[in-house]
Amino acid sequence: MAHSVVYVRPLLEYSTVVWLPSLIQDIEAVESVQHEFTKRLPGLSNYSYVEKLKRLELQCLELRRLHLDLMWCYKIVFECVNVNMSESSQLSSYTRTRGHQYKLYKP
Repeated sequence: MAHSVVYVRPLLEYSTVVWLPSLIQDIEAVESVQHEFTKRLPGLSNYSYVEKLKRLELQCLELRRLHLDLMWCYKIVFECVNVNMSESSQLSSYTRTRGHQYKLYKP
């Protein structure tokens, strides 16, 4: 597991907020890199890709990118990074729904 986390994942996750793949074929191409890497690990050849990820305690890269996007969104909303949010989204002033006050909308 350490090999995948140390060598492969940083390369596949680098700046995903900027180059986030949105087409299915692009998502599958990026995921295939991790898939190919897990194929070569000794003792896991008889398992499916999903089972290999479970045994290695890894997530699929699509889910990992979603987590990174949510963390980036959090940093923007709570001003942990210097990004002009008004260019892409704004906080909603609509307060009639349940939940927290940090609902985003695209103007």
